[in-house]
Amino acid sequence: SVVSAPSHIILVQKSILERPSHVQKELSLFTEVEYVEPNQIITLRKTPNDPELSELWGLVNTGKSGTKGMDIGAEAAWDISTGDKKVVVAVIDTGVDYTQPDLADNMWINSAELNGQPGVDDDNNGFIDDVYGWDFGNMDNDPLDDHGHGTHCSGTIGAKGNDGFGLVGVSWDVSIMALKFLTRSGSGTLAGAVAAIDYATQMGADIMSNSWGAYSTSKALEEAVQRADDAGILFVAAAGNESRNGDLQPLYPAGYREPNVISVAASNSSGGLAYFSNYGEQSVHLAAPGVDILSVTPKGYESWSGTSMATPHVAGVAALLFAHNSALTHLEVKDRILNAVRPLPALKGKTITGGMLNAHFALKNQKYQP
Repeated sequence: SVVSAPSHIILVQKSILERPSHVQKELSLFTEVEYVEPNQIITLRKTPNDPELSELWGLVNTGKSGTKGMDIGAEAAWDISTGDKKVVVAVIDTGVDYTQPDLADNMWINSAELNGQPGVDDDNNGFIDDVYGWDFGNMDNDPLDDHGHGTHCSGTIGAKGNDGFGLVGVSWDVSIMALKFLTRSGSGTLAGAVAAIDYATQMGADIMSNSWGAYSTSKALEEAVQRADDAGILFVAAAGNESRNGDLQPLYPAGYREPNVISVAASNSSGGLAYFSNYGEQSVHLAAPGVDILSVTPKGYESWSGTSMATPHVAGVAALLFAHNSALTHLEVKDRILNAVRPLPALKGKTITGGMLNAHFALKNQKYQP
């Protein structure tokens, strides 16, 4: 049952490994055997060929002293899943530059409107020619980004991966629904936010990514989040950038306690809480990379900072989870994300989990292990 190998290795045939503990015990009796361990399968990491990958420290942090690995474990996660266009992420923001090469292939398309008659509400959803989504700021059917914020967030979620061009998002393949309610100035109305959430709910999004907020609460906004929860949609939201304790001064919608909400703080490349990030031991769930995050904008590649940049990392990991197992509910996806965080001293007492996002262990459905 033993085959030849280098003098210091004994290889055991697979046919006798049905009782691995017995084999280990028997082999350990030989004085010549120092130890026994499984002959594991080792594979190459699935790494995309996008040239800007090395600049995306939130995904792959080769880092300086003390910072190596302070990323979301994307390379190991991509060995398990790289995404699926069946998963729809609604980016509720300033719109999305759907013409940008990094994003064009991963845009959600309303095929009924794309293939229908111009000027006709072909799918009878109350919106005419809503091919990519809708602009609730200017009340028209073109959610093209004229600010940059929504495009930057979208690039982190789902810039097309392994296409030999530009950069890559957390999910190489995904469908990004463009919902604009924030205008060129970066501001928008409560009514626009509610309408955008309801559109995403109506059109069957799996995840909503929300890198915006206000310190005044709203019953109408909370009820829109509740409707999303009732429809089985995960609601990921930025905790805010004012260095405030969200337990005392919550930013909404991140501060709502609906079951589908994940409130996201920002971490830096050293594993610390970003100096600007809001926090909250009882109200902010976890941190994700949010400092000097490179992504795409209508003007090109730019590095931005904020909990706005952290939030799409979480939305992207949720997209990977839905892609890997479509049977998961939105609340199961939330639990997997929160249970798999990497505990960090700087986040203890600052977030509910005391840790930062880890895609790899979320996909493995395991607690983080160093």
